[in-house]
Amino acid sequence: MMNRFHYLKSKYPGVLLLGCISFFTDIASEMLYPITPIFLTTILGSSMTNVGLIEGIAEGVSSLLKTYTGFWSDRISKRKPFIFLGYFLSAISRPLIGLSTLPLQVLGARVTDRVGKGLRTAPRDALIADMVEPAERGLAFGWHRALDTLGAVAGPLLTLVLLKYFTDLRHAYFYALIPGLLSVAFIFFLKEPIRLDRIVAQKFSFQWKNLNHEYKVFIIGWTLFCLTNSSDAFLILKMKDGGVEFSEIILLYAWYNLVYALFSPYLGNLSDHLGVKKILLMGLTLFTIVYVGFAYSTHKYQFAVLLALYGIYMAATEGVSKAYVSKLTSPDTRATALGLLGTFSGMAQIFASLVTGILWDHYGATVALLFSCLGSLALILLLSLSGKMK
Repeated sequence: MMNRFHYLKSKYPGVLLLGCISFFTDIASEMLYPITPIFLTTILGSSMTNVGLIEGIAEGVSSLLKTYTGFWSDRISKRKPFIFLGYFLSAISRPLIGLSTLPLQVLGARVTDRVGKGLRTAPRDALIADMVEPAERGLAFGWHRALDTLGAVAGPLLTLVLLKYFTDLRHAYFYALIPGLLSVAFIFFLKEPIRLDRIVAQKFSFQWKNLNHEYKVFIIGWTLFCLTNSSDAFLILKMKDGGVEFSEIILLYAWYNLVYALFSPYLGNLSDHLGVKKILLMGLTLFTIVYVGFAYSTHKYQFAVLLALYGIYMAATEGVSKAYVSKLTSPDTRATALGLLGTFSGMAQIFASLVTGILWDHYGATVALLFSCLGSLALILLLSLSGKMK
């Protein structure tokens, strides 16, 4: 696999630079992600419904922006301005949570962070696709996800170190500003490839009826899946309810991200050779196993095994799905198509997070987590019945 890394480094250095940018951003994000649900429920006194609502609204704002910024990026044929502004907003949003005394203030900070994500995601993913050959997009997206997720390994571990010196959770939110700003600094070294179609950007047109049929089937199926795929915050809270210590939750979350990072390049590369469908079906099957397992698990060793499987699921779906969409779309509409995927799935996850929170409050964790399996089972059935996916 290291041979593939050196190959990518020599042929597509821009992909690795984007990976470094994502690495530092994920250090900042994942320093906070495993502690924010606990911060909301134990310090600010939020209910599970409010946790689901905050996560749902924040992700919904991000999702709505993805199509718009993707469309805008394609229209003006530029990627870098959206990438810069998106990472900058996310960087400055994190200390705002540390200053919050009400759940509503946390919502405002989370929305600011997700606005940043909504601005940058589709143009960044389209830029990765712009930089590489079509037959190697799975490899490129896989390595980008790996570098991104290695930041998600370092982030929680850094939080553990900080909490040895500062018992107040709020300090972690202030220190997260440093890696966030480092990621912004790297963007100044990023160069966009010169493409001939940028000269005729005024001819840009995006219409649903003209899109690839396979793309439309996939995006509808993925949206069905996301209608029950709630925020990972509920998995963290399930571990807390299972008696796992706070420091152990952070370590388990870092373990999940490590598995995710290690498997992303391998499964991305494998999707280029075996086909997307087989990899996605494997990932969705693992997702179903994980949520059924979480619904009934009570011990930390069980959570450790399930989180490893969850990391493999993420590696088999996150970068692979983006590489697949990139293959189905032309360069002049690619950011819009990727943004549309993000919008549809993200809006569906608002519903999923809110319903999961309500089910948890009224019927308990088991029912709430089993609800999340419905969408994965539906997509497994759809993919199994669909034609060949390359």
